[in-house]
Amino acid sequence: QLQASGGGLVQAGGSLRLSCAASGLTFSSYLMGWFRQAPGKEREFVAAVNWSGGSTAYTDPVKGRFSIFRDSAKSTVYLQMNSLKPEDTAVYHCAASPFGWNILSPARYDFWGQGTQVTVSS
Repeated sequence: QLQASGGGLVQAGGSLRLSCAASGLTFSSYLMGWFRQAPGKEREFVAAVNWSGGSTAYTDPVKGRFSIFRDSAKSTVYLQMNSLKPEDTAVYHCAASPFGWNILSPARYDFWGQGTQVTVSS
């Protein structure tokens, strides 16, 4: 199971840190990702970190503002979000994938968290 937390309401320019705690799976065997879904839009890839934490990937709109990292001792992945914009408003979901490639597609992920709402006001 994946349990996401840390969402909330923040003003534009502010920061939030999302957390996703994993249980019942071998955390170190999975690439971890964050996706988001805004009302009326498809779920989109935000960021991913590989099993060792040594490699990361980001969608272009969040590069330089968001940072993904993992703590294997706590089986937790984080998404640090800085300089937030109103267009970042969405439900954010964490996910775990056994694959190391083609990780932009939600279909590549076996486990999903329940989502946490992020709302950025202008």
